[in-house]
Amino acid sequence: MITHTQHDSTLPSQNRTPGYESEESTMGAPSEPNNKDFVQPGPYESRPSLNRIPSHGSTNANMYPEPENVVEAEIEKGEAVPQPPAGGPPPGFSPADFPDGGLEAWLVVAGGFCALFSTFGLINCVGVFVTYYLEDPLASYSSSTVTWITSIQVFMMTGLNAVMGRLYDSYGPRWLLIIGTIVYIFGLMMLSLSTQYYQIILSQGIVSAVGMSAVFNSAMNSVIGWFLKKRAAALGIMVSGSSLGGVVLPIMMNHLIPQIGFPWTIRAIGFMFLALCGFACATIKSRLPPRKKPFNILDYARPLREPAFVCVVCGGFFFFWGMFLPFNYIELQATDQGIDASIVPYLLPIINAVSIPGRIMPGFLGDRFGRFNVMIFISGLSGIITLALWVPGKSTATTVVYGAVFGFASGGFISLLPACIAQISDLREIGTRTGIAFFASALGALTGSPIGGAIVSAQNGSFLGLQLFCGISMTLSMFWFIASRTLQVGFKYTKI
Repeated sequence: MITHTQHDSTLPSQNRTPGYESEESTMGAPSEPNNKDFVQPGPYESRPSLNRIPSHGSTNANMYPEPENVVEAEIEKGEAVPQPPAGGPPPGFSPADFPDGGLEAWLVVAGGFCALFSTFGLINCVGVFVTYYLEDPLASYSSSTVTWITSIQVFMMTGLNAVMGRLYDSYGPRWLLIIGTIVYIFGLMMLSLSTQYYQIILSQGIVSAVGMSAVFNSAMNSVIGWFLKKRAAALGIMVSGSSLGGVVLPIMMNHLIPQIGFPWTIRAIGFMFLALCGFACATIKSRLPPRKKPFNILDYARPLREPAFVCVVCGGFFFFWGMFLPFNYIELQATDQGIDASIVPYLLPIINAVSIPGRIMPGFLGDRFGRFNVMIFISGLSGIITLALWVPGKSTATTVVYGAVFGFASGGFISLLPACIAQISDLREIGTRTGIAFFASALGALTGSPIGGAIVSAQNGSFLGLQLFCGISMTLSMFWFIASRTLQVGFKYTKI
C-alpha cells in the first residue's frame, strides 16, 4: 500500500460554494508533502486512471467521493490504490498541473475557434434564415411559426449538451467531434434540398443541430481542461470564432442567395464547415483521460442541490430567453420602422463584429477581476441597453448604435457562462454540469423567440412588447448572478 505523509492545505472559504480557482489565493502552487521521496506526477506522466482515486475528505467542490465499490474492486484484485497527499487535489487537478498555455493548449483553442465559427456562428445569423423563409418558401406562415425553426435549432444545439457533456466525460472529445461533424454536414446538405416547413424543421432544426451540439460541446469542455488562471480569456478567444462567423456568414448568404440560390449557398457553407470542423477534429483533445462510469440520474440531480449553481442555471435561462430576440427580429423590426434598406442586411454583421471584442475582453477582465463580477456587469448592461436604446429608438442611427452596444455587451456571456460553471464545479464532471446549465438556457432560447413573435402578432405588428420582454428578461438574469455571487461570498467586494 502506497502512503503519503499528511500535509497542510489551504481550504476554501466555508461561506461560499468552493472551487479551485474561485479566489486568487487558491491558485498558488500546491502544498508539498513532508515526505521528500514523494513526487507529485505531472499532467503528462503516466498514472492510474482518475477513477481509482478515492475521496480526500475535503470540503472542496472539486473532490466528490468515488463509489466505494470501485476502490473495493481494486483491493480485491490485489492492486495498490494510490493515495494522493491528504487534503490535496487529485493528479492533474492541482493548479500547477494546468498548462495555461503552450502549443498543445493553444491548438485546442484554435480548433475550438473553428468549431465555434461553424456552429454558433451559424446560430448568430438566424435572422437571415427567418427573413428568407418569410419572403420566399414559407411566406404563408407567421413570423412566430417560422421562428420555431431557429428556436428548435438553438434548443437542440445547446440543450443536448446535457447528453453530449455526459458522453464527453465518459469517452472524451475525439469521436464526438468526428461523428458530430458528419451529422452536421449531412443536415446542412438535407437543408439545401428542403422546401417544406416540416423538411426544414427536420434538417435545420434537428439533424444539423445534433451535430452542432456534439462539436460545440467537445470544443468548449476541452478548452476548460487546459486552462485555469487564463480560462475565461481562452474561452473568450475561442468563442470569438462564433462572432466572426456571425459577421462573415450573413454577408456571404445575402450576396450568394440572389446569385446562386439558397440551395447552393447552403452547400457552399457546408463544404466550408467541413474543412473547418476537420481542423477542429485534428487539434481538439482532452488533457485528462475520460472517466467511464454507469449512468446515474443522480449525476444530474446532485448539482441542483447547490444553491449557487441553481442561480447560475436560472441566470442562463433568463438571458437566453431574451438574447436571441434581436438576432431574430432586428432586421424585421428595422424594415417595419422604415430604416434605410441598404443598412438592414448589415445589422446582424454589425452586432456580431462588435461582439468579437465583446467576447474576448470580458474573458480577460473576468480572469483579472472575477468571472461572476464581470458576468453581472455584462448581463445587466445587455438588458439595460435594450430598454434604454432599442425600445425608444426610432432612427437608423439609434438602431445601429443599439446593435453595436448590444453585440459588445452580450458577446461575453457565452464565454463567461462555462467559466462561471467551472469555477464552482468538479472538473471531472464538467461536461455533465455544463450540459445542465446549457439545457436550461436552451429552454429559454426555445421559447423566447416564439413568445416574442406571438407578442408582435397580438399587438398587430408592433415590436414594443417584444422589445420590453427582451430587455426585462436579460435584466432579470443579472439578479440571478448577483444571488449566486451573494451565496458564495456575501455582499463584500472580492474577486470571484
